[in-house]
Amino acid sequence: MTENRRHSVSVAGIVINDADQILVIRRRDNGQWEPPGGILEISETFEDGVRREVFEETGVKVEVERLTGVYKNMNRAIVALVFRCRPTDTQAEESLPTAATDEAREVRWMSLAEIREAMAPAYAIRVADAFEPGTRTRAHDGVSLI
Repeated sequence: MTENRRHSVSVAGIVINDADQILVIRRRDNGQWEPPGGILEISETFEDGVRREVFEETGVKVEVERLTGVYKNMNRAIVALVFRCRPTDTQAEESLPTAATDEAREVRWMSLAEIREAMAPAYAIRVADAFEPGTRTRAHDGVSLI
């Protein structure tokens, strides 16, 4: 009999401030730099999920602007919907470098060049795609694009 696997749906926010810096977290569970995000709850819309996840992981409230990409982790059967966002509280930017949350060891703003150095390609491309017009679809193995 064939196993009937199901996909998990996650959302992530590419939060970009007025200086074109991107809000990122260093995850507590694996120490990797990633955009804030997580599993979408059954009762919430995509946008509500992005706002919740970004706030839970960074303490920053955001306005969701647009969908920038759909990404599938082929090894883990996770489909991620990624949205470009902007912070609604400018005071949050000043306190971030020392901030930490239950889910993030560290929260900070990075430039696009720093993102490319710090993140695995499968996550760095999500950030780069948020600076491009339109919406992208991509597949990856959790680290590299396929």
